[in-house]
Amino acid sequence: MRIVLITPAKRGSKAGNRATAVRWARHLRALGHRIDVAVDYDGRPADLMVALHAWRSAAAVERFRERYPGRPLILALTGTDLYRFLATDPEVTVRSMALADRLVVLHDLAHEALDPSLRHKVRVIHQSALPLARHRRPPTRYFDVCVIGHLREEKDPFRAAYAARGLPAGSRIRIVHLGKGHGPEWEDEARDEMRRNPRYLWRGEVPFARVRETMARSRLMVISSRMEGGANVVSEACVARLPVIASDIPGNVGLLGPAYPGYYPLEDSAALATLLLRAERDPAFYRALKQACTARAPLFTPARERRAWKSLLAEVTARESEDLEPPGRQGRQGVTEIPDP
Repeated sequence: MRIVLITPAKRGSKAGNRATAVRWARHLRALGHRIDVAVDYDGRPADLMVALHAWRSAAAVERFRERYPGRPLILALTGTDLYRFLATDPEVTVRSMALADRLVVLHDLAHEALDPSLRHKVRVIHQSALPLARHRRPPTRYFDVCVIGHLREEKDPFRAAYAARGLPAGSRIRIVHLGKGHGPEWEDEARDEMRRNPRYLWRGEVPFARVRETMARSRLMVISSRMEGGANVVSEACVARLPVIASDIPGNVGLLGPAYPGYYPLEDSAALATLLLRAERDPAFYRALKQACTARAPLFTPARERRAWKSLLAEVTARESEDLEPPGRQGRQGVTEIPDP
């Protein structure tokens, strides 16, 4: 098939939407399809559309559906779709969802944000990650905690830095933050935090190889986001056997599982500080975090992600009709888990 894959992130962008689109394109090409990755839909011939972002890609979804009313359209929902635009612009966001044949989500609790009338369309496809090429010996001078994410409101990016401010003098914890500031004010704040907080080191936007190297040298990762659609950095951490401490939002719980021991209440610096210090000083707790992350790693293999896409494409092309009945196992609230062939 010829598939057009729409992402709002331009070529060369290090945004998560672009990385996801590039990885999916690679899987789809490996399955034998021709893939055109574009920021918008220009009317080019296509047998199927995969669009990332219900709100930002709404015009592309509308144009494809007008041109090809009977051809399959798969819409991937992002964190801002689920946890912002459904509230701030429901007309546009829900319209895109209504036009789609299937809704791809990236974590197991995403369906809870949707109206029950849309949940039969939902398919969960976990984002995959590759193991680290090698594990470096962490520095002994520091207990490095990495934060990997751009500096913007949704990420609550300085929460780990705030938590580290009040740690006791004997702690070796250092926060190493990788990510671009979304505007000069964010970068100014990061530099100011470094000046006032000796435990915080911001390295800005770095190549992916440097991200992997930082993960390999870290003892822990913090993901402090206010909203997530299913962050690939969590998949990366689990596959790398890097323990995670995460805010207790649906996007994190939906990836790590409800029983994961490393959650803290959103925006609670004191609770996060307590967990950081416990991970540093309590070997049993640290092992529990590591074991829990490692147990989730099989969800995030490239082979599993590719099989999920193969199953989904077979599903939507088998019956190109308006009243598709979803096959496979029916999960909670009518959400289908794509079965491994």
